[in-house]
Amino acid sequence: MANRRRGEVALQWGDKRYTLCLTLGALAELEEAFGVDDLVALAERFGTGRLSSRDLLRLLAVALRGGGHEVSDAEVANLPLSDGIEPVASAVADLLVVTFGAESTPSNPPHPQDA
Repeated sequence: MANRRRGEVALQWGDKRYTLCLTLGALAELEEAFGVDDLVALAERFGTGRLSSRDLLRLLAVALRGGGHEVSDAEVANLPLSDGIEPVASAVADLLVVTFGAESTPSNPPHPQDA
């Protein structure tokens, strides 16, 4: 069960329920992956509301690991989108709000751009 007070968000993906969380280690991994120097720059990057499919994949994989799921980026990339991209994008958007606050994140779910 996801606990928003701990920065967790639930994602129902197919017949499984996952917990997403951006831990301090996860945030450090994202800083490195996106080539930014600090959390402010990371929040600004996500605050644009524009995410590529690569961005969404990286965020999702890191957040799944932060939520306690032992998965690789490749395993996440191969999970089927049987319910479409919207539930995943909405959960990631919600996670960004929980982690960074509403002021620094988009009010609408991010829409993956062409990769």
